[in-house]
Amino acid sequence: MFESLSDRLGGVFERLRGRGALSETDVRTAMREVRIALLEADVALPVARDFVEKVTEQAVGQNVLRSVTPGQQVVKIVHDALVEMLGSDTSELQIGVTPPAVIMLVGLQGSGKTTTTAKLAKLLKKDGKKVMMASLDVNRPAAQEQLAVLGTQTEVTTLPIVAGQQPVEIARRAMNSAKLQGFDVLMLDTAGRLHVDQALMDEMKSVAEIANPAEILLIVDSLTGQDAVNVASSFSEQVPLTGVILTRMDGDARGGAALSMRAVTGKPIKFAGMGEKLDQIESFHPKRVAGRILGMGDVVSLVEKAAEAIDAEEAERMQARLSKGQFDMNDLRGQLAQMRKMGGIGALAGMIPGMKKAQAAMNASGMDDRILIRMDAMITSMTPKERAKPELLNAKRKIRVAKGSGVTVQDVNKLLKMHQEMQTAMKRLKKMGGLKGMLGMLGKGGPGGGMAGLGNALGGKDMGEMMGKMGGNLPGLPGGPNLPPGFEDLLKKK
Repeated sequence: MFESLSDRLGGVFERLRGRGALSETDVRTAMREVRIALLEADVALPVARDFVEKVTEQAVGQNVLRSVTPGQQVVKIVHDALVEMLGSDTSELQIGVTPPAVIMLVGLQGSGKTTTTAKLAKLLKKDGKKVMMASLDVNRPAAQEQLAVLGTQTEVTTLPIVAGQQPVEIARRAMNSAKLQGFDVLMLDTAGRLHVDQALMDEMKSVAEIANPAEILLIVDSLTGQDAVNVASSFSEQVPLTGVILTRMDGDARGGAALSMRAVTGKPIKFAGMGEKLDQIESFHPKRVAGRILGMGDVVSLVEKAAEAIDAEEAERMQARLSKGQFDMNDLRGQLAQMRKMGGIGALAGMIPGMKKAQAAMNASGMDDRILIRMDAMITSMTPKERAKPELLNAKRKIRVAKGSGVTVQDVNKLLKMHQEMQTAMKRLKKMGGLKGMLGMLGKGGPGGGMAGLGNALGGKDMGEMMGKMGGNLPGLPGGPNLPPGFEDLLKKK
């Protein structure tokens, strides 16, 4: 979502980093470009103006201009200001009340309330909560039936439908049912409404008075852009909103809604919908989002995704095999499957510090998740013996695998070469002391030095030189300035 803004800001800060010293004029010129970038990203004008004024005031201070790395200092100031604009800290759901805690979801028509209700219910159920969902939408055809279907898919209880009941009556029945059955959380999916429709707004307020919700969450479609801020302002005038959930954060919108929402409404962004699937919702972390916008990556989210995607038993089996220096095509296939579970190549690259340029190069070359699918098809076309012993693949067998998977023999050769290089790297990683040893090497001698040492260990002198040059340009790596938020804590855990 923030790709365009990230590219613009990246260009501005690249020029600042390239200067040995900065003048006040340099900073003010850069901040004008930042303001234009924010406005082009659909950030509300008052928010963009206040943001630039605050950053400029801090950036032209003598401590910054006379520092050893003034460009980096300015980037840090912008990062901190972005975090403050987005809400500083992650905001948790307030459901620690006498059960059932009521969560009421409101918003415009088509903003994704019903799907978000099911996503949030599934997330709460995963955390051990007993959840009931109830649809109060009697206006949209089959809206109540849709929530019932989603309830079946997520294995979350939904309130039985009674034909002819109105929203206020449904809310009362849902409250009584949730209390009698001992539910921890009751989620009320209200009807979509236009913010100019006062009759529906009054209905929403009546439901809120009866249910006394612990949370009233506004569901906002990120693709609505600048108007999303007007929507949030209108709803906050009618009911006491406690937070915002942004949907379609995986889209190609310019991101202004997310950046403006907290500043305009004063309400925290609590969750972000990242896709259509019912598990594609995540807590909104201002520090992590700011890191992604500024190209610092998001290592903490990357590790969390890995923890969710990797099966514990499978990980132990893989570790045992790697400790013996074993890594066959079945192992590679497992790694490819995990990459796809974690969001694919593009999503992973966006979370790795300093990979912004590499990600752009991959997109330009057409390198996307289809490569993972083709690789999986090639491995599937091999016999069990060939997967266990890739060295059995002679010219004749390669032709058979290529035909079976719809690729060329050259593609099969590339896959085999990649597997061989990964196998060699795994053996060298074992000699380095595993992941702990690798992280330790990354932290030595600054980013360039750490990357060079790691490259030498994994792939020899040529790889060391290449990774060393690359590392010198990656300020987000351990040992360099601007560590990604949360990475220091991650290193301590390792």
